[in-house]
Parts: sequence; structure tokens; C-alpha cells
Amino acid sequence: MLQPASLVQALSALPHGHAFRFIDEVISMEPGISATALWKLKGDEAFLEGHFPGQPLLPGVIMIESLAQLGGILAQSDRGDQPLKNVRLTAVRQFKIFGSIPPGETLTILARRDAVMPGLVQISGEISTAEGVKLASGSVVLSGDE
Repeated sequence: MLQPASLVQALSALPHGHAFRFIDEVISMEPGISATALWKLKGDEAFLEGHFPGQPLLPGVIMIESLAQLGGILAQSDRGDQPLKNVRLTAVRQFKIFGSIPPGETLTILARRDAVMPGLVQISGEISTAEGVKLASGSVVLSGDE
């Protein structure tokens, strides 16, 4: 398991800008195996204005993106000085959305690395509430340049 300073460093490697970052804190990581992160839906996110006016809910596609972001951190975690370049979400597989959350709630995101091929990494995971209620599960494929 990584120590707290390494977890902060792992999160700082995420290339997304602040407005499109759906991870606040990496709380545990076994490099190349699994990672867990937290993200709080604050309520001021621009996408909530239209999803849905008066009753905002987290869109399912943002849950998928949060798993992909944690998966990207996990995919790079055991590559040393040979990181993948230009990592992108390439495929979404067997994703099921069971529910959503309103603003003010915190998501727990769990990612596991399932498979690796040159330039490709398959990540599976779950998104749940802080209380452990499962909101979504599935897998994503990330690609990058070796």
C-alpha cells in the first residue's frame, strides 16, 4: 500500500483540469492492482444546472468518468519512469447504473486493474455512497502510447 504522501502525488498526476476532475482524494492504492478514491458532489458543478433543474442529480456518465480517472491513476501507478502517454477512455463495458446522488454527498470509487496489453488497460470498479450503497459498477478500457 502507498503512504499518504504518495497518494497525493498519484492524484497530482491526473491531467484533467479542475472543472473536469471527479476525484478529490485517493485514499488507498496497491500499485498496479487496485485503488480507492473519494469525490464530493458539491452542487456548484455546471452540469447540474441541466440535470435536473430544481432536483439536481449526478449524471451516470460522470460516474463512468470518475472510474476512468481513477483507472488512469491506477494504470500509471506501477509503470515507474515509463508512463503511458496520452491516456484516454477508449471503451465502456457492462456498465450498470443503479442510482444517483444529490449534491452534498460523497462518492467512494473503487478501481481494479483486470488486464493489460501494450497500450491498453482494462479497469473494473464500483461507485458507491459513503454509506456503502452501490450506485454503479462496470469496466472501462483505457488506451495510451507506450
